[in-house]
Amino acid sequence: MDRKYKQRGYQDEDREQKPRPAPSQKSDVRSPKMPAFREVTRCALCGMQINIDVGGIAKEATCPKCRADLHTCKNCVSFDPGARFQCRKPITERIAKKDVRNECEVFEPRKTVERETTTAPAETKDPRSAFDKLFKI
Repeated sequence: MDRKYKQRGYQDEDREQKPRPAPSQKSDVRSPKMPAFREVTRCALCGMQINIDVGGIAKEATCPKCRADLHTCKNCVSFDPGARFQCRKPITERIAKKDVRNECEVFEPRKTVERETTTAPAETKDPRSAFDKLFKI
């Protein structure tokens, strides 16, 4: 034997080669119950989901939950604490307060991709019926 290793299976010439299926024979392996994904904009301070109009976030817009301004550096795509003036876009002057409304012209709301989940409606507050519903008794 002129092999370095003598274990079975190492460089076996007589192994069966499984034929690979043609690309047209591949089946769709995704589950029909695969969760969907969506783009979401959230408030930088409280995390509340924000509904954006077609034109984007208005300069006077505020968060419905915490009443914080939404047209701020912290809600912008270009906000980067490690960049010059903490912005990835070329701006001429630094904006001191990042969580206060500003008049920045390069503002674009930050969007994140999240899994779309559904919440079960709270029909009854009876723990026994919730248990029975869970285990379908």
